[in-house]
Amino acid sequence: MTRFTKGHGTENDFILVADLEGSLELTPAQVQRMADRHAGIGADGVIRVVRTRFATDDTVRALAPEAEWFMDYRNADGSLAEMCGNGTRVFAAFLRREGLVFGSSFSIATRAGVKTVRVTEEGYAIDLGPWRLVDEEGARRDGFDVMVKPRHGKPVPALSLDLGNPHAVVMLPEGIALENLDLTEAPELHPEPTGGANVEFVRAEGPGHIAMRVHERGVGETRSCGTGAAAAALATRFWSGVEDLSPWIVDVPGGRLTVTPLAGQRVELAGPAELVADGDFPL
Repeated sequence: MTRFTKGHGTENDFILVADLEGSLELTPAQVQRMADRHAGIGADGVIRVVRTRFATDDTVRALAPEAEWFMDYRNADGSLAEMCGNGTRVFAAFLRREGLVFGSSFSIATRAGVKTVRVTEEGYAIDLGPWRLVDEEGARRDGFDVMVKPRHGKPVPALSLDLGNPHAVVMLPEGIALENLDLTEAPELHPEPTGGANVEFVRAEGPGHIAMRVHERGVGETRSCGTGAAAAALATRFWSGVEDLSPWIVDVPGGRLTVTPLAGQRVELAGPAELVADGDFPL
């Protein structure tokens, strides 16, 4: 039996497995079993908690002097992912509960580099690090660089952003309701990015305020996506033409997140994290 903890950040839910000394090898099939919402525990992803020095990836292991703990994140289908914004907060909550970190600020390692965590009254704020427009020249010329076709919908323009993981953000045109989108299947992207992308559909709610739904690669539609919320806010900010450092409110089906652009082309994500259950699961 393997001990696990279940947690969520704005209802984007995860299974955490403590493997502090790096002795457990999670297979894609095991991740799928745990994440299965009918025959398993049920989650959008699985996070192995391991000391960074025991990571199997040389690039991650090199981060050990900066961050003791590595967030080994897997999508629900068992595929590896660079990181997860909501997952970092749940990971941070687990580290603090277990007494593995101390203080109001600490660092964690991910496949997308080291992320700094700050404890807040509402939960946690994560410096997600640098972000970029995938095709800045094309984006500044046309306002978009990829076309997205949702199920039962027409192709619409989108903007590609890289936040350590890939995103394509769509600002819904007038007449298309966010709540009426069919996201039961992955939207088509043209051109298709290597490795796919998370796709965010956005509706403007007011100055500095948007609502969003997301289809995550390797998972499907989720109740929230942290890096997706950041990508959606940054894309809307880009389209607005006012690229200052004011915070953005992002409403997702699972709650509310705050995205704050930082100097040096970085971005911070803030929101709650809850640990809701502990148990044992037969791998």
